Amino acid sequence: MSHGTAKAEARSRVDSAADLFVQALARVGVRYFFANGGTDFPPIAEAFARAALDGTPSPRPMVIPHENVAVAMAHGSYMIDGQPQAVMVHVNVGTANTINAALDASRDQTPVLLFAGRSPYSERGRHGTRTRYIHWAQEMFDQAGMIREAVKWDYELHLPEQAGEIVQRALQVAMTSPRGPTYVTLPRDVLAEAVGAHAVAPQPLKPPAAPRPDPDDIATLAGWLRQAQRPLIVTASAGRTEAGFAALSTFAERFGIPVAVFHPRFQNISAEHPLFAGYDPAPLVAQADLILALDCDVPWVPAVQTPPADCRVAHLGEDPAYVRYPMRSFRTDLALSGTTAALLQALTQALHDAGGIDPQVVQARTEACVERTAALRAQWRQAAANPAGAITPEWISACIAEAVGEDAIIVNEYPLRQPQCPQTRPNTYFGLSPAGGLGWGLGAALGAKLAAPDRLVVATLGDGAYMFANPTACHWVSEAHALPVLTVIFNNALYGAVRNSTKAMYRDGHAAGDAHRMLAELSPSPRFEHAVEASGGLGLRVEHADDLPTALAQAVAAVRGGRQALVNVICEY
Repeated sequence: MSHGTAKAEARSRVDSAADLFVQALARVGVRYFFANGGTDFPPIAEAFARAALDGTPSPRPMVIPHENVAVAMAHGSYMIDGQPQAVMVHVNVGTANTINAALDASRDQTPVLLFAGRSPYSERGRHGTRTRYIHWAQEMFDQAGMIREAVKWDYELHLPEQAGEIVQRALQVAMTSPRGPTYVTLPRDVLAEAVGAHAVAPQPLKPPAAPRPDPDDIATLAGWLRQAQRPLIVTASAGRTEAGFAALSTFAERFGIPVAVFHPRFQNISAEHPLFAGYDPAPLVAQADLILALDCDVPWVPAVQTPPADCRVAHLGEDPAYVRYPMRSFRTDLALSGTTAALLQALTQALHDAGGIDPQVVQARTEACVERTAALRAQWRQAAANPAGAITPEWISACIAEAVGEDAIIVNEYPLRQPQCPQTRPNTYFGLSPAGGLGWGLGAALGAKLAAPDRLVVATLGDGAYMFANPTACHWVSEAHALPVLTVIFNNALYGAVRNSTKAMYRDGHAAGDAHRMLAELSPSPRFEHAVEASGGLGLRVEHADDLPTALAQAVAAVRGGRQALVNVICEY
């Protein structure tokens, strides 16, 4: 036996479960370990320190001083490069702080490897046993129960030798279509336990490929497309990948099918594409004879509008039935499973085999869409004009478009007006998950910057969303981990969703007396521009429309120079 082999074997006998855990994370490709620790973390801290001394590969450990921010960062990083990252929080209270962001990731089909400590089982006699008062009060009968509905799979580390396999299993489940977060609890005394003779060589656990559509269903839908006079594609997330963006762009143009985006979470198609039909599908839904709801959970709102009675509806996506939505009863004449790229490629081939679509029909539909969208664009340009009075969100959006350029990554938590900030490239726009958990945008922007350090990353937030984001923690992360992002706050001093919903239900009710601001009021508004200054950033406040372009240019220059910046824009909407 060589000296090196003997040393390796001796090392394996003293490896703790925490050592195996850290090594396994690196082995499966996790680059970042976003952590907000507690008294359950000592074995993990020791394992990372040991790996650094030994030169053992491990993820980069990063302190993130709020759990909601940590999960949002993992979400944002995955949006850019498609590689899941790990988050670890402490016991039950740390888990509780992740639920909001975990729900966002779950509804957005985003894999996050979420781990949490757990109070030691033992009360005496073991390394890692209970040594702090809080270890009794923080133990739960079912810690995972509080988050189970937000994750695909949960488990607990029972045996130290399983610490590596549990990471592989979590990743396999997280990456199986449709993707999503997983959750594992790690008791401190089990993490600290030596693996000893029970250690096993790691085995690969490859996730299955995404589902592919049934050929008969593809043929049926191709036939419907050949018959349709007024087909329509409605999507929210077809641009989740660059392949999806490209496939949709090519498919729509080849067959002359308008594409309306509804509550988009990604840049699904270029705003300059000839078949781009805008952000409100309602007028086209009202007259369609075939609708393809492509990676779209809510293609229309039935209480407001439904398609014609003779309109066929096909739902396409990795989970076209959205089985985790308790109630969802949109008409479904056909449901096809697969990624956007695979579905559209299969449809293209089936249409080609069947003889395609008459080129004159394609041309006529394209010209009609171009004409209709041109009229919309004229309205959008008019709305983007410099306002004479209070600053409008349309003006802010138009100024952002001018200031940040085509390659910037925009992470939007509600207020950005896409008609006034049109984007043409994939991976340039990301919107809040359909779960609507506030506080996502700034953390996700930090994660996006981590994955794309050379890109300008901009977080567009309402003032309510900014306060939900734990901004002190976010700005600290930006400075501590050298992740300069630009934050633009559309500050109207209220919760717009609350005001707008009340106004829609009780337009002439008693709440109209204060412009429907009841339970939506956020005045007096804090000086948000000072919050970023506490972490070395540039803070600017804008109250007049003419001052906004200069302020944004100054902020962009600061961020490109390596310093985070925030522009607090006082506006009305």
